[in-house]
Amino acid sequence: MIKLFQTEDHYYDQGMRENALPIRILYYVVIAVLYIFSKVMWRWKVDNTEKLVPKGKTGSVIISNHTSMAEVVVTVTHIVRQGRRVRPIMKSEFNKNPIVRWFFARVGGIPVERDTADMKSLRRAQHALQRGEDVLIYPEGTRIRTDDQKVEVHGGFALIASMAKADIVPMAVCGFRDITRDGHHLMRPVKTWLRVGEPVHLDDAPRDLKRKERLQWVEDEAIRRMYAIRDELRVEHPGRR
Repeated sequence: MIKLFQTEDHYYDQGMRENALPIRILYYVVIAVLYIFSKVMWRWKVDNTEKLVPKGKTGSVIISNHTSMAEVVVTVTHIVRQGRRVRPIMKSEFNKNPIVRWFFARVGGIPVERDTADMKSLRRAQHALQRGEDVLIYPEGTRIRTDDQKVEVHGGFALIASMAKADIVPMAVCGFRDITRDGHHLMRPVKTWLRVGEPVHLDDAPRDLKRKERLQWVEDEAIRRMYAIRDELRVEHPGRR
């Protein structure tokens, strides 16, 4: 008998392709609806999408700047339509709502306790990568809604990549901040852009660095490439954020 009402831990630990058929059907229906809605509303385009496909057997750690929840929808639906599975790393605060917790667990989300050594979440991400699933991380930790907003970049994604022997793929978005006007909550149709950069390999770090220093170098380089792509998009689309 197919068990449809597993605990959230079951979905965090099990491969997404191993979910019960009704859950997989629900997943594809949600992805299809969100894909059509987002394409119509935000007319998004992804540049260099081929760089999202890892060369090895593991998935990739994908990092991006974060300005709106809309870009999460777009990124996930795009990756799934490429035939892959992706697990967004989400703040554990989302788990306080039982409906959100139920839904996110079944669409691949992995909760993490920020600013702590949350080894359980790190291991879950590692195992997902080793199964060939991608892991989506927003190092800024929260939506950056203005250019003068203080940004605190959260590390740890290089450690996850190291544990799974996976590459880190930087990408960036532009235009998603304009989906809602200042002081409004109603979404409006606008054009948006995403671009994927060159992957950062763990072996790219200088050989003479110690392990902790190598991981920091990899994180710094991935973040540098992420912001460089963001700045390129802003130059190409003046006035858009």
